[in-house]
Amino acid sequence: MWKKATHQCPCGYFNHPERSCSCGPGMVQRYMRKISGPLLDRIDLHIEVTPVSHQELTSLSTSESSNKIRERVIAARNIQKQRFARHKGIYNNAQMHASLLKKVAQLDADCADLLKRAMQTLHLSARAYDRILKVSRTIADLAQSEKIQSDHIAEAIHFRSLDRENYWI
Repeated sequence: MWKKATHQCPCGYFNHPERSCSCGPGMVQRYMRKISGPLLDRIDLHIEVTPVSHQELTSLSTSESSNKIRERVIAARNIQKQRFARHKGIYNNAQMHASLLKKVAQLDADCADLLKRAMQTLHLSARAYDRILKVSRTIADLAQSEKIQSDHIAEAIHFRSLDRENYWI
C-alpha cells in the first residue's frame, strides 16, 4: 500500500476549519498538479485530515475503544486469511489480482449502479475502480458482511477524495 502525506497547498491551510488559506486559486492548483494522476491512482485511500478542535478534544462523548477496533481488524484479517488460503502470495484484499477481485468483490445491481455513477461523475480510471472494489471488500470484512453493500461502496468512494472533480479549485 502506498502512503503519501501532503498539505493541500503551499501554506498548508486550504480547507482548514479555522484558518484562512493565503494561497491564490491558481497557486493551489499548480501545487496539487505536482502529484500526478497515475501516482494518485496507486494510492488506495485519499483522506483529508483536519485539525481536531479543543471542543472535540475535551468532549465527554465516548467513541469506539482502540481494543474494539483492534478486535474488528483482527477479525477482518482472519476473514481475509481464510479467503486467500488457497492463493499463494495473497494475504489480504489489497493484493488481489483482477480475476480474483471479480470473484471476491461481486456487486449487486444497486452497488454496481452506484459505482458506475461514481466512475462517470468523478472520471475515475480502471485502476481507481479496482481500488474502490478492494477497499469496499475490506470495509465489508470489517463489518463482518459476507457481501459488499452499497454503504461499503459509498464509503470507499468517499476515500477517493483526490479524484473528486474540482476538489483542488
